[in-house]
Amino acid sequence: MSGFGTSGIGDGGQATSAVGSAMTSGLMQILQATEILPGSQPSYELCKAIYVSHVLGAKMVDTPIALSQSQSREITVPDGPEERLKEAFLAVWNTIGGTGADAIIANTQGSARIYGISALAMGARGQPTDKPLDREKLYTYDLFFNVLDPLTTAGSLVLSQDPNSPDFQKPQHVRVGAAVYHPANTVVVMNEKPIYIQYSDSAFGFTGRSVYQRALYPLKSFVQTMITDDMVAYKAGVLITKLTSQTSNTNRRVWDMFSFKRMQVKTASTGNVISISPEEAIESINLQMLADPYNLARENILKNIAAAANMPAHILDQETMVSGFAEGQEDAKQIARYIDGIRAEMRPLYMFFDDIVQRVAWNPDFYKGICRDFPEYRKLGYQRAFFQWRNSFEASWPNLLIEPESEQILVEDVRFKAVIGLIETLSPLLDPENRARLIGWVADEINSRKKLFTSEMIIDEEELRKASPQNVESWGEGREPEVAPESYEDSATENKAIAETLAELKKLLAATKRAKSDDDPAYRLKEIIERRREKRNASTAS
Repeated sequence: MSGFGTSGIGDGGQATSAVGSAMTSGLMQILQATEILPGSQPSYELCKAIYVSHVLGAKMVDTPIALSQSQSREITVPDGPEERLKEAFLAVWNTIGGTGADAIIANTQGSARIYGISALAMGARGQPTDKPLDREKLYTYDLFFNVLDPLTTAGSLVLSQDPNSPDFQKPQHVRVGAAVYHPANTVVVMNEKPIYIQYSDSAFGFTGRSVYQRALYPLKSFVQTMITDDMVAYKAGVLITKLTSQTSNTNRRVWDMFSFKRMQVKTASTGNVISISPEEAIESINLQMLADPYNLARENILKNIAAAANMPAHILDQETMVSGFAEGQEDAKQIARYIDGIRAEMRPLYMFFDDIVQRVAWNPDFYKGICRDFPEYRKLGYQRAFFQWRNSFEASWPNLLIEPESEQILVEDVRFKAVIGLIETLSPLLDPENRARLIGWVADEINSRKKLFTSEMIIDEEELRKASPQNVESWGEGREPEVAPESYEDSATENKAIAETLAELKKLLAATKRAKSDDDPAYRLKEIIERRREKRNASTAS
């Protein structure tokens, strides 16, 4: 069995490795390392061995990231042809770098969790690495992305410990061998914050630290539980035969008889019959006394590992994840809060890729296609249109705690009733122009309620604008249109008041959940509608 051990990086950036016999596995190295005590720091090689070989190594690193990326971000670009922009953005996002941005982000964040620090470097074939790439020409380059661990960047990410320096504990240039990467083309990620004059052996610098550092000793103890599992499985099938001899003298004939009986017990299977004397017995090894202390020790070890890594223990113990996230249990809420923290840690990587993907996806050729389908963008020009789309771009994570479908329908019903109350209140106050806008907004709200309405509502706003107030029936039971309150001095003041009310109600509608108390947005919305209705009736009566 051959093994490979990395020894260093040459001047040209070429990794060198030593090849030799390595009969001892990484786990046995951990087990036999008697110098590992509580508080011991793992080296670069030990962190790699834990991640590759330990049962919990990959779970501590990859599972939180996988849970964070288990849902796609919700992307909106309201100031533009949203569907076209989203389609182009996602097409590049899922293919950039050959594997897609999500995979590259997961590898970079995972490397930081393993060693304490990692770097993501972007380059283009034929372009120098020490110069920033022209963002406006990114769509013309053959881009590549490299995930660099601390060994490949050794010496360049040590971090300054001079408190008076502007670079104090801040990563600067990333260097791999003789190649230097410009800061505009790189992102440095650390697991936990650096501590002053606290050297991290696994990261080769005064940087963050590995997720294994505080959990090193209980990770070693967990290997013992695996050995115990193997011993129990190896001994669980052993049978004990209690045989008696017909004579007090033990000779060769008696031993042969015992051997024959043992062979019968060993070879017997379902459907066979063997005979023993009343004084004899056949039993299995009693391991019941081992269960309680073993389970207690294993459970405490998992809790110690989770506490050391600052993560919920339920992520390590897969059995507790059976209930899932939809039931709103406290364990699921705790995991959801933890995953929100992981998503926040990955935000710099997502922002880095958002800028790159926007430049590649919304390029001048894409803009020409938009101009053909939407002529109003021709007068803007490419640069102005691009920054308009970019400034309105938003990407947010959905809630990891998914509500049951029945709860979602109830929430949709409350929001729909709020829309009905809004249109009943505002419609009598509006002229045909604003009434057409209001009805168009209501149609958009109804079309977005996919759980309540399966068919799309189509409203011709232009025809509504042409209709006169005498031809437009009042909302409700066929009443005549009500006259706007005389308290408004002119149409400009009226339109301003209506616009302010509509903006306030839209904010409440966006935040409305299932109404349960007087503090809920649905109750607040109802109160505002009632106040507006009373004010309108009083003004009309006067």
